[in-house]
Amino acid sequence: MLRDRKEERIGFQESAPYHPDYDLQTDFVMVYGIDETMPKRIKEWKDKGYIVHLMTGVAWGTYNSYLDGEVDGETHWDEAQTDRYGEMILHGKEPVIPYMVPTVSFGRFLSDRIRSAADSDVEAIHLEEPEFWVNGGYSEAFKREWQLYYKEPWNPPHASPDAQFRSAKLKAFLYTRVLDRLCTEMKDYALKRYNRVLRFYVPTHSLINYTQWRIVSPQSRLIELPSVDGYIAQIWTGTSRTPNVYEGVRKERTFETAYLEYGVMQELVRGTDRRMWFLHDPIEDNPNHTWADYKMNYLKTVAASLLHPGVSHYEVAPWPQRIFKGTYPSDEGTGKERIPPDYATTLLHVMHTLGNMDQDYIETEDESLQIGVFIADSAMFQRMKPDLEAPDAGKYDGTDPEGFHEDGDTELLDFSPFYGLALPLLKHGIPVRPVQLDNVRRYPHYLAPYRVLLLSYEFMKPEYSDIHYALAQWVQDGGALIYVGDDSDPYHSIRAWWNDDHCYGSRSKVHHSPREHLFEQLGLETKQEGIHYSGKGLVNWLAVHPAACSLTKTGADQLRQLVRETLEKMDDSAFRFESKNYFKIKRGPYIIASVLEESISEAPLVITGPVVDLFDPTLLVRQEVSLAPGEQALLYDVTAGRPHQGEVKLISASSRVEDLTITNTGFQFAARGPASIQATARLYCPVEPISVIFVSQDKTASVVWEWDPKSQTVLLQYEHGSGNKIEIRASWNSETVKA
Repeated sequence: MLRDRKEERIGFQESAPYHPDYDLQTDFVMVYGIDETMPKRIKEWKDKGYIVHLMTGVAWGTYNSYLDGEVDGETHWDEAQTDRYGEMILHGKEPVIPYMVPTVSFGRFLSDRIRSAADSDVEAIHLEEPEFWVNGGYSEAFKREWQLYYKEPWNPPHASPDAQFRSAKLKAFLYTRVLDRLCTEMKDYALKRYNRVLRFYVPTHSLINYTQWRIVSPQSRLIELPSVDGYIAQIWTGTSRTPNVYEGVRKERTFETAYLEYGVMQELVRGTDRRMWFLHDPIEDNPNHTWADYKMNYLKTVAASLLHPGVSHYEVAPWPQRIFKGTYPSDEGTGKERIPPDYATTLLHVMHTLGNMDQDYIETEDESLQIGVFIADSAMFQRMKPDLEAPDAGKYDGTDPEGFHEDGDTELLDFSPFYGLALPLLKHGIPVRPVQLDNVRRYPHYLAPYRVLLLSYEFMKPEYSDIHYALAQWVQDGGALIYVGDDSDPYHSIRAWWNDDHCYGSRSKVHHSPREHLFEQLGLETKQEGIHYSGKGLVNWLAVHPAACSLTKTGADQLRQLVRETLEKMDDSAFRFESKNYFKIKRGPYIIASVLEESISEAPLVITGPVVDLFDPTLLVRQEVSLAPGEQALLYDVTAGRPHQGEVKLISASSRVEDLTITNTGFQFAARGPASIQATARLYCPVEPISVIFVSQDKTASVVWEWDPKSQTVLLQYEHGSGNKIEIRASWNSETVKA
């Protein structure tokens, strides 16, 4: 709990000036936006002890001076992303803020803007959301880029699968290019001018969300750029409540979707030296939900993220001003109100607990069984069915993710081919992970943690043939590959390496789908479904479209049976398919659990104590916790975390706690946090205190406290000052301690 800010474990982003009401006391703050107020805002946060980063949009922003020609004398409105009907794709309407085609000229403009941030002595710069919409690709600027990249006339993306795939691939390249240029140039500038190493990060939605929302972004391509230091995984209720289909039912599944989203972002950087922060949002962009709804879904995303122990850095909130000072519908329907005090206290407990998740000890119930489902960047490239696009299909205004795609095709809307592979396993408590297919060729041992992998090329394509050489080697070394697909996807016919006779020198080597090439590398010259052996491993092929596994219970059962059958054929008794209706993990003294709905039973998960409930604002010590389906928990194991006899140790606090000191007559610590928020803290304490006070700049007062003799802990209740440090001083009888 007593961490150094330099570790940058937790942070938040904020465009507003410093204010004590949302001084969250994290390690760092990302000051948002480049304008004339930026230097002042940076100084204000730095003066309060924060490590300061800068965040700005890279695909959209108030770039009207550039668009109108005030920057270089040329207008640039033809660089706005445009759909097939000539309409600009907008991020904002007043003023008009279009998503941009990242041309060389636009990159030069961004570079000039970002230079002022480098001059402001920030530690890092975040270039967020490099996004190109699938239904874009029709502006004059994009047509020019097409001709330069492909050396052929532009082809409308809706004209054919090949045109759409090539269009999307170009979109990913353009944002990779501009980010490479910006980060490299600004790193060089900061080092030459200030002898300072400036770090660059890319906050981005998950590959799963971008694919479902029909947006193209560089994603794993950025791993290959040495100038990019990492990512923020922008996952929150707004992305994770996007409906999907399981056993024929289309609905929100926030926990399950978040679990998969965080999983693929952990996989994105696994095996690299790149930093990943996981984002949570206690509310979301849609302002029409109730506080109870926000809280329920927030806790689901927090639990989902903590089930992925490969990441232990977090953005604890975007826009804390809108959280702690905004108003949203009350649970009673009586109008709008400020954040409920209990929810505010819980948020602060969770936020500061997130700073302690870098634990050496990790314990799960499924260590022997980890199943991966492949997903590739190319999944974003085939999210249009040619000539089926409605005029507004794919448009999203940033406020209502349920209304951004209305072309009526279930498979296209819900990304059912992917969820058809993942949800049947996830809903039975199997720890399934989305695996980044593109990383297979980047890292020699990337697949080593997995013994079972699911793959389908019906919703994505391998961009390079050497992916198959690595996959074949993994299978022949003892891996089990489950392939689900019937070669029906029209995108198999795009111009690609597997069907290009120039790649092989003869037509006999041309393949009608990438699956055929993969099976050839595995030595499987077969058209029969079922199990086939290759070296020490095996391939189990189900020749159906993976979307079928999401549309009915029969389809989901078929997928699960396929995995069971595969595990039974493996020469390792440790790999067993054992269904359960929950996930549970232990990270040091922290227990994270979630009980699944739509699973094998409605039985609760019972966790024995003593544990401290970190989702409870009073930090209640419980001897037993019972979680029903749909519920999550973040608990502190009192026994596992107990310090040596006679020591005082912090369990949790809704404050930043520093300078904890212990004497023969008591203990004291400094606390900081948002002004006027009711704060609580629970500590191990060897004896019952006789008094507790807090001391601030302007007053001294008693602190409400409650002693729990059974757990030998004390609960303190106090209020933060107006952005200043307060001291908590607890006294006990020294003779009692000696006794």
